[in-house]
Amino acid sequence: MRFLVVEDEEKVARFVRRALEEEHYCADLASDGEAALDQLEVVPYDLVILDLSLPKRGGFELLRLLRQRGNKVPVLILTAHSTVADRVKGLDLGADDYLVKPFAIAELLARVRALLRRGSGEPATKLQAEDLTLDPVSHEVFRAGKKIDLTAKEYALLEYFLRNPDRVLTRSMIAEHVWDIHFDTFTNVIDVYVSYLRNKIDRGFRRPLIHTIRGVGYVLKA
Repeated sequence: MRFLVVEDEEKVARFVRRALEEEHYCADLASDGEAALDQLEVVPYDLVILDLSLPKRGGFELLRLLRQRGNKVPVLILTAHSTVADRVKGLDLGADDYLVKPFAIAELLARVRALLRRGSGEPATKLQAEDLTLDPVSHEVFRAGKKIDLTAKEYALLEYFLRNPDRVLTRSMIAEHVWDIHFDTFTNVIDVYVSYLRNKIDRGFRRPLIHTIRGVGYVLKA
């Protein structure tokens, strides 16, 4: 999953991004509302973590413009503004959740997981396709009762497949959600990592889950 962290305090932004990356998410940063709006126009983010006190364009204005333009990306407000009036305004403008600074990183990550489940329509904590399961909390992956060890990028790739079952994912879609904004789409890295993942979750099992759609991309079919 690929997130945008909109935060003008550099230390806070880097702290949040590091915590997200340790959970195998991909995170881009924007230090002001104008830059964030530009990035949101071109990148299909899965979640936005939004501060309210931003230069150039404030968080409330950014949120209002996003919703007016029909962008339904889940937004988690992360701010020092703690009044009830601010919370009500943020939620009424279209935010999906509101967390006040200072915050516990464990709570932030739990709220992120809840928003992702809500967006995907998955009520359960585990993602599953046939006998393959992925636990976003423990980061454990099993197939047919056998634990499978994945690298951070393999894990992120599998999570993206599992959140989009039976949907053909093009290489550009995978790049946008699993790699960061600086990824070179002209390399064959995506094909290499799909091959690595297949070797771990498909080879030696009853039937393959990841299939190649020639000339287009890949699909996970249960």
